[in-house]
Amino acid sequence: MIPRYQRITFWTLIACIVAMGCFLFYEHQSARNRLNSLADETPIDAPYTESEDITFDLANDSDGSITATDRLIALPSEPTARARALLEHLVADYALPGSPHPLQSGAAVADVFLIALPVTGHTIDTTGTAPDGSAATTSPVRSTDPNALQPIGPGGELAVINLHSSFVNAHPSGVEVESLTLLSMVGTLHANLPQIEQVRFLVDGQPRETLAGHADLLRTYPSRDTTTKGSAAPAR
Repeated sequence: MIPRYQRITFWTLIACIVAMGCFLFYEHQSARNRLNSLADETPIDAPYTESEDITFDLANDSDGSITATDRLIALPSEPTARARALLEHLVADYALPGSPHPLQSGAAVADVFLIALPVTGHTIDTTGTAPDGSAATTSPVRSTDPNALQPIGPGGELAVINLHSSFVNAHPSGVEVESLTLLSMVGTLHANLPQIEQVRFLVDGQPRETLAGHADLLRTYPSRDTTTKGSAAPAR
């Protein structure tokens, strides 16, 4: 006859095996769901180019400089997806160990919108009817604001960078470190997407006064070469 303590040990082991199997099944399903979620967030309609030379304007906190650095990267060919991928690669570079401008890892840019300049509005025609029978139609109109953004050359665009609040909230605070982040983003877009002439920033789709208490996020930045030799001035 099997002793009682051995029966207890046997059934205890069986229970542990079943519990471990359930736990492993749960973890497997959770991992699959996370991978599916990441796949759903990845654009599938933006074909990538072959690896190409890309210029990043990389910031260095030690001397306040921004240096043009070449990378060989494959990027989406569609302009808005390309702009977003450029900025994500830039921030990912800053999250690497030993980065001269260390930032927290993770998604930084939710979206990039490219808007043709000059910025236009819309007027509502309440006297006519649309082809589908609706009572009012809208039509684009040129802005009458004398201070409205105007293109420098044909095809000029405004880039609106929508940052994740998680990135902004975790960003180091300080005039220079914040300015370096914004200027490196502006300079990287300028170097690779010359049609971009102006840059604006949003956070989770809303205006925000500063990046982390200092660098202005409410103004429009001219797209330009932001490389410096050191002691970078605050973003202008």
